[in-house]
Amino acid sequence: MTERVGLLGWPVGHSISPAIHNAVFEALGLDWRYDLLPVPPENLEADVTRLIEQEGYRGFNVTIPHKRAALRLRQVREVTQSAEIIGAANTLAVRADGRLHTDNTDWCGFLDDLRTHQVDAAGLRCLVLGTGGSAQAVVFGLKQAGAQPITLVSRHPTPEKIGLAHGLTDFAGIRDLSFDIVINCTPVGMFPNADQSPWPEDMPFPGRAVLYDLVYNPPVTRLMQQAQAAGAQAFGGLGMLVRQGARSFEIWTGQRPPLEIMLEAAQRALATLTPGASSARRGSESGQAQVDR
Repeated sequence: MTERVGLLGWPVGHSISPAIHNAVFEALGLDWRYDLLPVPPENLEADVTRLIEQEGYRGFNVTIPHKRAALRLRQVREVTQSAEIIGAANTLAVRADGRLHTDNTDWCGFLDDLRTHQVDAAGLRCLVLGTGGSAQAVVFGLKQAGAQPITLVSRHPTPEKIGLAHGLTDFAGIRDLSFDIVINCTPVGMFPNADQSPWPEDMPFPGRAVLYDLVYNPPVTRLMQQAQAAGAQAFGGLGMLVRQGARSFEIWTGQRPPLEIMLEAAQRALATLTPGASSARRGSESGQAQVDR
C-alpha cells in the first residue's frame, strides 16, 4: 500500500514540495506519495483527524497559516524542544497509535543553506523582517549559531511579537541600526506579487550586508534586486526549502535523501511556474561567494 504524506496549508497551490519529495521517493524506490492538502484554518483539527484515521496519512509538512496551530492539535503527543521554543511546527509524523510527533526543521534548513553560501552566522548583527512562525524559526537558528544582536522588524511592532529576538522595531527604527545580514521572513514579493518588496523604496539597502530572502518564487525577488543594486550579496530561499524538506523526509522515512535530486527537482518545478527560473537559479549559484512552501 502506498504510504502518503502531504502539505497542510491554506492555500497550497503554489507549492513545489510534491515535486521535490515525489522525485526522491521514485529515486529511492519507495512506495510513498506527497500530496497538497489545502485546509482552511477552521477545519485543521477535523481534517487532520480524517487524514490520519480515514486516509492513513503517515506525516505532514505544515505551512501558512497552520504552523502555530499545529502544536495545539489534540493528536499531538510529542513536541521537540526546538518546536516548543520556536512556538511553531512545520513537520508532523504520525506514530503507530495515531498520535503526532511534532518538529520544526525550518531553523536547521535555514542554517544548512547559509553554510552552503559560506555565511557563518556567529557574531553577525541580524535584521529579520517579519515576526511570524518562519521568523521565529530563523531567529532560533541564528541564536544557535551565535549571532547577535537579532532585531525583528514589524510594520506594527507590539511587545508580544518580539519572541526569541533581542529587539523589535519598525522600519523607521532601523535607520539608526548597523547590521551584517538581513533575512526576509515575510511573504511580500512572492509570486504572483513579484513586483512588491518589504524594503521601503525610499530607504537605501546597506551594500555591506548580506540578504537572505526566504521567498523562492520568483528565484530573484524585488528585494534581492534592491540588495544587488546596492552591491550586496543576495540569496533566495530555494535551498532552505530543499534542506528543511530533507530533514522532514528523514523524520518520516528514516532515510537520508540525496540533496542533489531534491534540488534538481525543485529547479525543474520552479521553472514550470516561473519563466526563466532555471537560468536565474544557475546565475545565482555561480555568483555565490516564498517564505514558506
